[in-house]
Parts: sequence; C-alpha cells; structure tokens
Amino acid sequence: MLATSSGAATPPQPPAQSSDEDFFSAASTSSDSKPPSPTPSTVRPQIPITWPEDGALTVSWVTYLMQTFDWASRALPPSDFPFVLPVQTFDKLVLTASKILHKEPNCVRLDESSGLDSESRVVVVGDVHGQLHDVLFLLKDAGFPGDDRFFVFNGDYVDRGAWGLEVFLLLLAWKVLMPHRVYLLRGNHESKYCTSVYGFEKEVSTKYGDSGKHVYRKCLGCFEGLPLASIIAGKVYTAHGGLFRGAVTTPSKRAKKKNRKVVHTPEVNSLILGSLEELAKARRSFLDPPWEGSNLIPGDVLWSDPSMSPGLSPNTERGIGLLWGPDCTEEFLKKFNLKLIIRSHEGPDARDKRHDLGGMDVGYTIDHIVDSGKLVTLFSAPDYPQFQATVERYRNKGAYIVLEPPQFETPIFHSFEAVAPRPKVNPYYDFEDVIDSDEELDLASMVAGS
Repeated sequence: MLATSSGAATPPQPPAQSSDEDFFSAASTSSDSKPPSPTPSTVRPQIPITWPEDGALTVSWVTYLMQTFDWASRALPPSDFPFVLPVQTFDKLVLTASKILHKEPNCVRLDESSGLDSESRVVVVGDVHGQLHDVLFLLKDAGFPGDDRFFVFNGDYVDRGAWGLEVFLLLLAWKVLMPHRVYLLRGNHESKYCTSVYGFEKEVSTKYGDSGKHVYRKCLGCFEGLPLASIIAGKVYTAHGGLFRGAVTTPSKRAKKKNRKVVHTPEVNSLILGSLEELAKARRSFLDPPWEGSNLIPGDVLWSDPSMSPGLSPNTERGIGLLWGPDCTEEFLKKFNLKLIIRSHEGPDARDKRHDLGGMDVGYTIDHIVDSGKLVTLFSAPDYPQFQATVERYRNKGAYIVLEPPQFETPIFHSFEAVAPRPKVNPYYDFEDVIDSDEELDLASMVAGS
C-alpha cells in the first residue's frame, strides 16, 4: 500500500500546463488516426490529488488529473485508487458537477446564446465504456475543450471497460471547468441496472473498498442529472439511443358536453413520434429508465435503435425502447427543421447481429439517408469490448465527429485505433456469460432495483 501524507491542506502543485500540446506527444488529427504506443512516465505524480482551496478548477488541475489517472492505471493496483483521489476530493468533484447537470434541461442547446459562433467547432463523441486510454487519446487528437471548441459526449461512460470511474470523473472535471463548452448526455449504461450487471458497481467497490457504496451511490445520483439530448446550431439532434414516442390522446366522450373539460386518454396500441416539447417535459430523474407507464420518453431516448423497416415499433430485442425506420427519420428531421441525427448505443457486437445495417469497423455508420438529411450511429470505443470471450476480436476503430461552421450540419468523421497495449487488469463482470449487446434484459430486475 502507498503511504499518504497526513493532513495535506494545500493541493499539490501540478506541473505548469495550459494547453493540450503539453499533455501527450503530438498526434495528428486526421480522418484515420493511429495512437502512438504509450510511453508511461516512471516519475510518480504528486498524490493525493486534492480539491483546490478556492474551489475553482483550472486547465492545469484537470490535465494533471488525466495524467495521474493514466499513470495510476499502469503503476498501481485498483485498490490503491483512494490514495490517488481521496473520497473527499471525489465528493467535491461529483457534488459540484451534479449541481450543474441537474440544472440543465432535458435537451441542451448549443447555439449563439451559449457562445457558438463562426469560430467554433463542435466535437461529438459516442460510447467510450471505461476505455480510459482511448478517451485520453481522443481528447488530444480532437483538441481539448476551449472557448472555440465544444464537446458533446453521447453517453455510456462506464461498464465493460476497466476504467469507467476514471473516465466519468475526468469528464466531470471538464464539465466543472467549462460548463458551457462540455455537455455530458446520459447513456443507457448510466443506470443502476446496467452498472450492476456490466461491471461499474464492482469496479467502484474494488477501487474504494469500504467507501465503495458511498461512491457508487453518489455516481448514481450524478447519472440522474445527465441531460437526455442536445440540439446543435438548430440543425443537429444528438441522443444516445435516438428517437422517442409521443403521447396519443383522444377526447373523452363526456367532453362533448358544454363546459366540460377535455380529458385525454392514451391510446396504448398506437405509436407516433414524439415532439421536442414532450422531450422537454419528460421526467429524467430516475435510476433506471421506465419501460412501462406514462413516462416512456427517457427509456426511448436511451435504448431505441434504427431499422431499415419503415414505421415505429416496440424494440422487442432489447425489451425497451423503439425501432424506427427511415420514414420516421425523415418525419423527425422535416418536422423540426433538422439536417442530422447523431446517435450511439451500438458497438460492433450489436451490429454483428443486425445484418440490415452497416457494421462498426470504422467507428460509425450512416444508417439512413433521406430527403431532409442523415442518421448516423457513432461509436468511440475502439477494439471493443475490452474483455472478449472469443479469440477473434472485433478490432474495430473508434470515431468522433467534428461539426464546423457556418451550418454545423455536415459530419466530419475522425476514425482512430485503440491505444495498445492496454494495461493488464482483471474484468469487473463475468464477460463470458453476461448477455451481449444489452439485449433481452431482465426487466423484472430493473423494476426491482429502481
């Protein structure tokens, strides 16, 4: 075990760093980037990392946090994590971030009022699933958040990979530092059910020991505050799963009488696309998305998938959410004057079973091309999943999207390979037996755990 300095009231001073050029060795930003082989430093960082006395984060503090997480992942056992980031520092970071996230609307908007202008770029990131070293490379490759560089992360920060806690915390740090430049949306894995099955709960328990339950509970509370979707420059809709249903209402027969109120009752067997107004009114504060009842929009946004078959139908493979066809994509784009939908949610393992749609070899697929625009699936975890039961790996690339002015509606794809080799670590879930691709969920367990 590492020894900690007792009563260090003053945060350790990290090396002076004010730009992403100081973080890793230079890596080119191209349409097909290959990360350099990692060259971990043998110099032990100044730990533990403590919260700044004035409570104000700096770029130096956040980049030092990233460097330290990288070093610790290679040099220390997971159980030593509290000596890197004590519970007190964790609490300050998560509480500060949660206050920001819970105040944001269900659908955040990046536009002129939030600082988007002709000098801006927007980087959209798909699933990252605890693959810390690939996230660090992505941030370097795309360029760190800044006054002219916005980030929208499309959920699934944790589970399956071994460093979900580090990934989530470093993204929260960026959110606290630049709340109007970094937007963290919720994925289906930011839930109690998924994290209990796919490793994050055990990861937290392993890393924080006796404080694990406290840390896990705080993470769940933070998950509840994550927004569901974003609209960029009024033209691009992003959400983890995608589209969602609306409420079908019919007047009650008694409403025909004069001066009686109109009573609306839902048509259970009817499915129509929902509106942005309905999305805005949905209740998102829950540990697991509802799969029955009246508040179904969050579950749809987090769990739905596109299809090449027309229409809107229940997603029977997953047991929650919807399947929607190209006609629904066209209807949604046209109705809200949009040009592009960016969603995530499906990696190479999921697409391996969906022969009607493209695979995830390069980190993205263009699923629908319609008169009004396109639907894209974006996946940012290369060589996924980290733990695979078969000898033959998918070896997929990850990708991120850059949206440029003036319209911000044409996706520029940047594919990249996984950082290799990854540090050796034991999995936090039974990856050989667990259900692939989040399909055929035990919905009774979801309800019981809510």
